Amino acid sequence: MNNSLTQFLINYAPFILLFAAGWFFGSRHERQHLAQLRVSEQELGHIIVSSERFYCPKLAAGSEGELVLGSVVIAQDYFKMIIARVLSVFGKNLTTYETLLDRARREAIVRMRTEANAKGYNHIYGLRMEVTNINQLGSMVEAIAYGTAVISIDSNNTIAAKPSI
Repeated sequence: MNNSLTQFLINYAPFILLFAAGWFFGSRHERQHLAQLRVSEQELGHIIVSSERFYCPKLAAGSEGELVLGSVVIAQDYFKMIIARVLSVFGKNLTTYETLLDRARREAIVRMRTEANAKGYNHIYGLRMEVTNINQLGSMVEAIAYGTAVISIDSNNTIAAKPSI
């Protein structure tokens, strides 16, 4: 019996160790990315984003609208893909993919806001999102956020509409 346990550990311990290390570092990276997104969203909170398509803000004199966009490709770590495959067999919610899509959407909006901020704009309206799979496995997604950026002088700029994604 002792020999079979030793043989089992020799055969499967490296796999289990690598799986645990991958899970730990992948989860840690995801938590760091989410924390970084929260900080970036707070820093860029003064840029109002609205999904209203035909919104007509009061523009500053001589100001024109400009297309701004943010794009990102985010990959799912291999270990969470394995868990998602197992959960899909049982018809469970694939929360690992939900967090992947959430991170991709939020990062694309942050990058769009960063571009608008660099160009001096304070309002983005007509927000549109595109999210597509890059490969057949669904482990990589590309998210693109785009909208029209303007310099607005509206007195109701404090009413920040959350993007409807």
